[in-house]
Amino acid sequence: MGYILAIDQGTTSSRAILFDEGLKIAAVAQEEFTQHYPASGWVEHDASDLWSSTAATCRAAMEKAGARAGDIAAIGITNQRETTLIWDRKTGKPIHNAIVWQDRRTHEMCQRLKSEGQESTVTDRTGLLLDPYFSATKVAWILDNVEGARARAEAGELAFGTVDSWLIWNLTGGAVHVTDATNAARTMLYDIRKGRWSSTMCKMLGVPMSLLPEVRDCAADFGHTRADLFGGEIPILGVAGDQQAATIGQACFQPGMLKSTYGTGCFALLNTGDTPVASRNRLLTTIAYQMDGKPTYALEGSIFIAGAVVQWLRDGLRIIREAKETQPLAETADDGQNVVLVPAFTGLGAPYWNAECRGAVFGLTRNSGPAEFARAALESVGYQTRDLLEAMYADWTPEGGNRVLRVDGGMSASDWAMQFLSDIIGAGVDRPQVLETTAMGAAWLAGQRAGVYPDMDGFAETWALDRSFSPEMDEDERARKYDAWKRAVAAAQAF
Repeated sequence: MGYILAIDQGTTSSRAILFDEGLKIAAVAQEEFTQHYPASGWVEHDASDLWSSTAATCRAAMEKAGARAGDIAAIGITNQRETTLIWDRKTGKPIHNAIVWQDRRTHEMCQRLKSEGQESTVTDRTGLLLDPYFSATKVAWILDNVEGARARAEAGELAFGTVDSWLIWNLTGGAVHVTDATNAARTMLYDIRKGRWSSTMCKMLGVPMSLLPEVRDCAADFGHTRADLFGGEIPILGVAGDQQAATIGQACFQPGMLKSTYGTGCFALLNTGDTPVASRNRLLTTIAYQMDGKPTYALEGSIFIAGAVVQWLRDGLRIIREAKETQPLAETADDGQNVVLVPAFTGLGAPYWNAECRGAVFGLTRNSGPAEFARAALESVGYQTRDLLEAMYADWTPEGGNRVLRVDGGMSASDWAMQFLSDIIGAGVDRPQVLETTAMGAAWLAGQRAGVYPDMDGFAETWALDRSFSPEMDEDERARKYDAWKRAVAAAQAF
């Protein structure tokens, strides 16, 4: 009974990771699935793909480790957030494809609600901004565009869930319709201060409350898997949305602790303790985790383009063949040039939230080439992170001045990028030995609930440093480079 099975259901693939009693990875399985783009700005998943790939990777990871159901003490789930599903309670069949968090089809609905002066109500109740990113307007769209859906919802025949709820429903054979507080907090239907679904928000969006799952702590009883799935029942004891799971995996348990995950985009979360801090700088107020009925809050900032800018160098400009070539190329860039890239390929995220802005490059000379573009691409991630941190600390300053940033995700493996990040934010950057922080967070939630792993303090002591980066850039150069970035962003937005 020593293994913990972590399900990491992401936007482009599903993964299952078996952790042993020492929180070491014993086996990993991964399966990609198809993305669907039925119209411009629309992104969907076939809900059956989310479930089948999850079940298949769980079985594959168990087989690799030679583990049976009886060897697994618990399952922890982490998932892509905000992606929206509605299904029939009797048959378990979705009434529409899953609408993915990236989908922008409800932009006009959000603009209408903003023009009606509703955004202040949304922010006050949910800590979020009125944006298609979140689940609520996606739910409303499905109810309004699938024939008979609204009447069926009002009759109690349908169930809504984010991906965690959908997986739990299938894992338990339809016995449990639940979510956790972190995923509920991303729906734009949950009152993060009162800790319950908001009747005000449901009324505003026309969402029947009978659709909604029960909300539980991140470490709680979420039911047992059907015995026929994995050869025996396994308890599901931990759930958290992906960025919150990474915050947990980074052991950011004290107010003022901060993590930033660099994947396709970048997500930074600042633990603000038991206080939900209202942002004056268009950041999100959210729940970092909830244990024993007590929520811990965070400020969150999202960058749309982080690792994706390296993909652009590879697939768009074709100046590299593999992502790992970016660092050595950037190291050869001409120090006499100051090329600045604003990678607003799909708009600017926090703290700007400018969906109409597009990318731009400034400071080009006749001698600018692949090396300068590579350096500018990596630097853009550091600049955007500083934008987030400055907005966060303008909203809330941690006691004791602790401003070390813990990093994870694919781009965090680049020493050059992490050193520049430390230089431009003027603070320490700590990279852990284990970069699988999202899955680890989900595993720890389930494992400590099952009695396999230590409590919060004990887990925090297991966090191990791979490398610490300290600022080496002098203050004048830091100020000059960041000023050039701010001018570039202003120019890009004015175009």
